[in-house]
Amino acid sequence: MSNFRCPGPISRRNLLQVGSIGLAGLGFSDLLRLQAEAKAATGNSPDTSVIFVWLPGGPPHLDMYDMKPDAPQEIRGPFRPISTNVPGLDACELMPLHAKLADKYAIVRSIAHKFADHGGGHKRFLTGRDPFQPDGFVNDFPMIGSVVSKMREGRNVGLPNYICGADNGRTHIDVFSFGSAYLGPSTYPFTFGGDPSEPGFKVENLALLKELDGRLGERESLLKGLDQLRRGVDRSGMMEAMDQFSRKAVDLVTSEKARKAFDLSLEPQSVREKYGMHPWGQRALMARRLVEAGASFVTMVMENPVRAGEETPKDVVYNWDSHAVNCHIWTDLKWRLPRYDQAIMALVEDLYARGLDKKVLLVVTGEFGRTPRIEQAVGRPGRDHWPQAMSMLLSGGGMRMGQIVGSTNSRGEEPKDRPMTPNDLWATVLRHLGIDQNHAFLDLQGRPLSILPFGEPIKELVG
Repeated sequence: MSNFRCPGPISRRNLLQVGSIGLAGLGFSDLLRLQAEAKAATGNSPDTSVIFVWLPGGPPHLDMYDMKPDAPQEIRGPFRPISTNVPGLDACELMPLHAKLADKYAIVRSIAHKFADHGGGHKRFLTGRDPFQPDGFVNDFPMIGSVVSKMREGRNVGLPNYICGADNGRTHIDVFSFGSAYLGPSTYPFTFGGDPSEPGFKVENLALLKELDGRLGERESLLKGLDQLRRGVDRSGMMEAMDQFSRKAVDLVTSEKARKAFDLSLEPQSVREKYGMHPWGQRALMARRLVEAGASFVTMVMENPVRAGEETPKDVVYNWDSHAVNCHIWTDLKWRLPRYDQAIMALVEDLYARGLDKKVLLVVTGEFGRTPRIEQAVGRPGRDHWPQAMSMLLSGGGMRMGQIVGSTNSRGEEPKDRPMTPNDLWATVLRHLGIDQNHAFLDLQGRPLSILPFGEPIKELVG
């Protein structure tokens, strides 16, 4: 596995082409219709939420949260760890905001798996099960976000329970193995694309109905207008004016709660600037607004933090896939980590300041780490894929913060203390959401499969 290599550098254009193969997510009406056709998952759930920040490509654990300053030069890299407000918990010097808030997050260093391809790594990490194929991004099993959507499909808070934000052209369900497999499209996230920091940014499905609402006036006028539109399209009279699902969809997107949750212009400019006026910062802020409004599972994909009109620096890669053939890893991190530091720490600080630290669990991770040994290609340094070790950040959830869980050996090659798998992370997440990880769904062959085949909540975090 450690010898796996990407086929070569991937351009932003190619990534966007790959990501735009299908539709950019379901509209509200379609989503609600599919949900009604699916079998309801019963049971009460607590008022808890998850923000899942996905760093596709694989962030380098040895250059962020598991630095080895005493390792040989070909392992440790040029950056140094700095002390934080928690003794023994260090962070990379490029992330100074992390140093001030370490008591409000925890770092898990000892989760690992065996799939070194991006596709296999995504599928293994996001579903809690070994995929049938070690590559490709189409899930054999449902992503945990879809599981949450299914288990909470009867919960109506005035906006979707499962929401995802990503770059334009990267919103197809199979770009990041966010597929729902045998749970079906009814459990897809409500997905929006684009850069929320860009002037005039709109969430498409909301913006259209908001404009219609403004033109037609009151909600009932809007419904009548849409009824007339459908009757006009179908002169034969075979199409009914509007079904209950479309009406419920309109109720959702014209509600004050839904509009406010997605509307970043309602935030003070000082708050927006604290998060960072770039895609990552504004997605993080929107995630906070969405969970505060009641969304259960909000995924924000953080690939490329380039602002609209900003030129991408030389030797920088689109996402976190920092091979030497893709980028100069040190140049890339000098540009990438300050924006990451700003967005994630603003979110952590805000969750605590607003009293959301018990309700909301924040998880920040990619599909794997990077090779301990620095590679060289085309005159540049980089790191390869490395699922044998990785680091991730968690914050809130009413859990024990200000600690490191697990460790790797002296070169960051593999877990040393407390070896775990992604399933232990998901068991922790499901516990926070009040979802039984042993709950079973029928797969496409009619076999009952539990949500997770194994895994335990991380005891150091949950007590």
